[in-house]
Amino acid sequence: MERAVTVTGSLAAQEQATLSVKVPGRLQTIEVDLGSVVKQGAVIAQVERQDYELRSKQAAATLAQSRALLGLPLDGQDDRVDPAKTSMVKQAKAVLEEATQNRARVASLSEAGISSRSERDTVEATYAVASNKYETALDEARTRQAMLAQRRAELEIAQQQLADTTIRAPFAGAVQVRTATAGEYLAEGAPVVTLVRTDPLRLRLEVPERESASVRAGQRVRLSVEGDTNEYSGKITRLSPAINEQNRMLLVEADVPNPGALRPGLFVHCQIITSDRDRGLTVPPNALITFAGLEKVIVVQDGKALEKIVATGRRGADWIELVLGVKAGEEVVLDPGSLRTGEAVAASPLQERPLTANGNGQSQ
Repeated sequence: MERAVTVTGSLAAQEQATLSVKVPGRLQTIEVDLGSVVKQGAVIAQVERQDYELRSKQAAATLAQSRALLGLPLDGQDDRVDPAKTSMVKQAKAVLEEATQNRARVASLSEAGISSRSERDTVEATYAVASNKYETALDEARTRQAMLAQRRAELEIAQQQLADTTIRAPFAGAVQVRTATAGEYLAEGAPVVTLVRTDPLRLRLEVPERESASVRAGQRVRLSVEGDTNEYSGKITRLSPAINEQNRMLLVEADVPNPGALRPGLFVHCQIITSDRDRGLTVPPNALITFAGLEKVIVVQDGKALEKIVATGRRGADWIELVLGVKAGEEVVLDPGSLRTGEAVAASPLQERPLTANGNGQSQ
């Protein structure tokens, strides 16, 4: 027979997200309402785009200007440039080369005793100025290169903000709450709708500590809902790594396929099937006596009735499991009535006639 752990729990949405605006603006349109079913990627709402389109164009123009300063085409995605090959650096390099040649020529004339000291000082000064201008040109080219990278990032930010004016569904689901209306001005982060995914549903259960050792991922779960005669099933998919210290419970989650009748928030009764081939000892329901909170059966031992207190477990339509109190093979009395311990009992095959008490206090 099956071995099951009986617990209670509640259903929750598999996914739930509050969709908010990432950029401030006036809400131009909203495409959904309470209960609307949407597909992943579907447009939920649209913030007015005009301001963000202008910002994107402005950023593109600034980027083109920075590219032109480095000698690159106005349009293009490749911003790589060698600072030494820019026009300003080439010009400074040509002036430096000329100053270097003049310096070398004057040095040769000086060795020959032809040039004057003032001429040598002049070419040295000219060389120093040209060298500094060359270094300055390189620094300016690198600065423009960094500015180009900044302008590229500004354009990407502007384009991303433009894309963020459209709110799309991150997953397929249904609208649980709508909190905004077309025409409203929404600040950054203002909620628009709450979207839930309801198939499959997430079943949350709390298993007592004494039963937690037998619960594992992959086990089947049967559940029923108040007011619904249908029985649903799911599978354990997630278990908490620790027992809750406050209530000594293990949090367990299962995924339950939703045929359409189940909703998040429903309270459910569940059975976690921990084993489907467990051995158990059972008796018919009419063999069990319940009195003052105790459960008993009457067995036949050496021709006499003997009351035994038992502990019951699982129950079926025509059987009750006995966990403690009796052993397999013992004879139990059906419908014992007022039969008590010590009374003589004569047993006969059940298929011939039921056990009844005679006038002498004996059951047959």
